[in-house]
Amino acid sequence: MTEGGFDPALLVQSWPKPSKPRPIVTFGAGSIVGDAHFPAYRKAGFPMAGLYDPDQAKAKTLADKWGVTAFRSVDEAASVQGAIFDLATPPGRHAEILNALPEEAVALIQKPMGNYLGEATEILEICRAKNLKAAVNFQLRFAPMMLALKDAVAKGWLGEVVDFDAWLALATPWELWEFLLKAPRVEIAMHSIHYLDLIRQLLGDPKGVHAKTLGHPNHKVAQTRTSAILDYGDTVRCALSINHDHKFGRRHQACEFRICGTEGAAYLKLGLNLDYPRGEPDILEIHPKGTTDWTAVPLAGEWFPDAFVGRMANVQRFAAGEDGELVSSVEDAWSTMALVEAAYKSSAAPATPIAERP
Repeated sequence: MTEGGFDPALLVQSWPKPSKPRPIVTFGAGSIVGDAHFPAYRKAGFPMAGLYDPDQAKAKTLADKWGVTAFRSVDEAASVQGAIFDLATPPGRHAEILNALPEEAVALIQKPMGNYLGEATEILEICRAKNLKAAVNFQLRFAPMMLALKDAVAKGWLGEVVDFDAWLALATPWELWEFLLKAPRVEIAMHSIHYLDLIRQLLGDPKGVHAKTLGHPNHKVAQTRTSAILDYGDTVRCALSINHDHKFGRRHQACEFRICGTEGAAYLKLGLNLDYPRGEPDILEIHPKGTTDWTAVPLAGEWFPDAFVGRMANVQRFAAGEDGELVSSVEDAWSTMALVEAAYKSSAAPATPIAERP
């Protein structure tokens, strides 16, 4: 325990496990499944029933590696009784899979919730019509460092949060996701969406957003750099500076958040992004109210794969009636998609012109 009574060991860093986990059926056999979904589920002891991917050879290779079934069709995968359906599919395929699921099924949908807000609305309507218990996989909320941060804020160790800075200057290997190389929306929709969603959890919904997102002359990925300011009125300042093209060695790269309150502050390093998918250790340090120095919070895990454990645990527990809230439900996730859409609209709009010299 530090001065002021702050004990980092008391901060919540994990989600309770379900008492009787259901089998998981995964749609998709991309890198995220092998790098995060399956390692997380195996680590947590969640039963994995199998996976489906239209690329049968790819599906069989991954299924054999993990000792699970490679289903031959969407319908065969969707017929597994009592399953949690884990959609690790590109955003344009979510609606097709959801339409194939049985009424009142339980589903976890990979972010983003569609390519555009219109697709997110279609997904929301499908889930409502079929009475699906569905959440979107905004798993950053469940990373040990983020759960601890949320707990520290809730316990008042920062006072009232008035500043949120996200600063990224790194080199992201977009080639790992082949479908992104030709996608019209990339950086905000596929990456910074995590940060926008986390900010919504901590600060609520902003009044609006000023944003500019753009690509880079050295490649053809649609957008890899973003600057954004979220409008929370006259008390809270929230800004994001994102550059995925800082390819000049590790020395001056960064992936960090600074959250300041009226009485304390927090610093986080998101190590995963600095050497994806291997990553570096995450870091959380807190300067709690009533103290004169920073305290390192010993972390019980990393963003990958531990956040995926917590994310699935909440879905499983909600399905069993053990959790009263489905975190990032499709209803709430739609609002994150609305923020993403507003950011793209802002980026496409002309900036305020500067007056010419008289």
